Amino acid sequence: MADKKRPRRTRERILETALALFNLHGEPSVTTAHIADEMNISPGNLYYHFRNKDEIIGELYGAYEAAVAPLFAAPPDRAPGVEDLWLLLHLLFERMWAHRFLFRDLDELTSRNRRLASRFAGLVRRAEATVIELSEGMVAAGTMRANAREIAALARNVTLVSTYWLSFQRLESPAAAEAQAARLDHAAYQVMALVAPFLVGEARALIDRLGGEYLEGG
Repeated sequence: MADKKRPRRTRERILETALALFNLHGEPSVTTAHIADEMNISPGNLYYHFRNKDEIIGELYGAYEAAVAPLFAAPPDRAPGVEDLWLLLHLLFERMWAHRFLFRDLDELTSRNRRLASRFAGLVRRAEATVIELSEGMVAAGTMRANAREIAALARNVTLVSTYWLSFQRLESPAAAEAQAARLDHAAYQVMALVAPFLVGEARALIDRLGGEYLEGG
């Protein structure tokens, strides 16, 4: 007889339901009562597991942080290449999309939750440091030309555009922004366009090819 799957606990279901509702409607529009109603449980049952909505948000942010933190590391045994940054951006945007409410409501969330703001700022600094590390490795490998000041500015711009890309996309085209994955390859290319002027040789040729595919794909 096949083993039965373990039933999802109420706490897990609350987090899954909250994430879906936050992503669909935006966190400010969803209350704990909405979450309980969607699950067909009493508000008291929900409060048994989470004292308030901020606790739910904190747990969801923790899951996002755990998913992206391993991405912020340069290859340990070889020189980094532009493909490493391209892959990092693709994986990062996938995880951002899965928790997109965090980015669409970022100012609202961080302005009222100091702990969340501190954790988010720390993660952003790690992302920026990773871009610097990858860029320095590419300079050392001869596939990128940039000085320390240019690399620092580039890393800041890459982090800035990545963090606010989903909000920009929603403003630009609200309907398209809700499409699955929301063309995450486009997002990655737009960020890589910041890096392209500093690349040389095959690395630059690769970004040019990706740009051509991006334009052809619409």
